[in-house]
Amino acid sequence: MQPYRLTFVALLSLTPAGALCADGASTSTAIVTVQSEDGKPATFDITALSKLPQHTVTAEAHGKKVTCDGVNISDLLAKVDAPQGEALRGKALTMYVRVSAGDGYRVVYSLAELDPTMHDNVPILTAHCDGATLDAKDGPFRIVNPGEKRPARWIRQVTSIDLLRAP
Repeated sequence: MQPYRLTFVALLSLTPAGALCADGASTSTAIVTVQSEDGKPATFDITALSKLPQHTVTAEAHGKKVTCDGVNISDLLAKVDAPQGEALRGKALTMYVRVSAGDGYRVVYSLAELDPTMHDNVPILTAHCDGATLDAKDGPFRIVNPGEKRPARWIRQVTSIDLLRAP
């Protein structure tokens, strides 16, 4: 069985005259490519992601509260028919998600802990926190997990998300 793979690619897209965001960063557009088990890709840009259900979370990292809005990771995985809700049982519970960053950092979540029917405070994929677009240090995408006491799996500079099955 081939793993699902979500790939995030940031492309610079300047507005007329190279406009800057309020935080001084250039405006950018991100494209998300989702590859299903059968190898058929699906792509999403920021506009397409904004049409998915949006969630706002407030969480604390390193003593600082942040409020971020974005998409539940489970909603992205649903677009490639990942099992969710009542279908998330039996062999489907051996599935996990590996998130990779541009700097080589990686984290893992079980598919079950990403499902809002099984857990409260599920992680989101965000491009905005505290009313501003993420800067180059944290963006273009970041995972924010309001259910964790330590932000070790709040991965920044997300480049890919792979849905895998444990042997």
